[in-house]
Amino acid sequence: MFDDVTRARAALQQADGAAAAATANTALTQALSRLLAVAEAYPELRASANFASLQQELTNAEEKIAFARQFYNRNVLDYNTHIDTFPGVFVARSFGFSLAEFFSAPDEGRAEVKVSFGGAAPAPAPGTTSPSSKT
Repeated sequence: MFDDVTRARAALQQADGAAAAATANTALTQALSRLLAVAEAYPELRASANFASLQQELTNAEEKIAFARQFYNRNVLDYNTHIDTFPGVFVARSFGFSLAEFFSAPDEGRAEVKVSFGGAAPAPAPGTTSPSSKT
């Protein structure tokens, strides 16, 4: 599990271009989600000061990544607008500038991560019925 996080982090650092970075970011987010889900099953791990520190660092990193993504996309929007409007369009065509790509996470990166520990099916939420109780 830690290997998955390490590999995803390395792929993110080595990504060349917005699309590759988005894919690597999605893999890292999913690996971290699985790691944190496993930690929920072990109360002694959650109580560890080192794990609490790791969770805080991950939260800080997620906030920095979100800010950097927003900053990058704002600059791409400004750049694309400048090279696609008058008079910048003439300079852009003359020197071969092309539209830049926005940084966006693919749909699978936005999906909720499901983790199963191989045990019994979870109990239904209060006020709902389980699929097996319907007739």
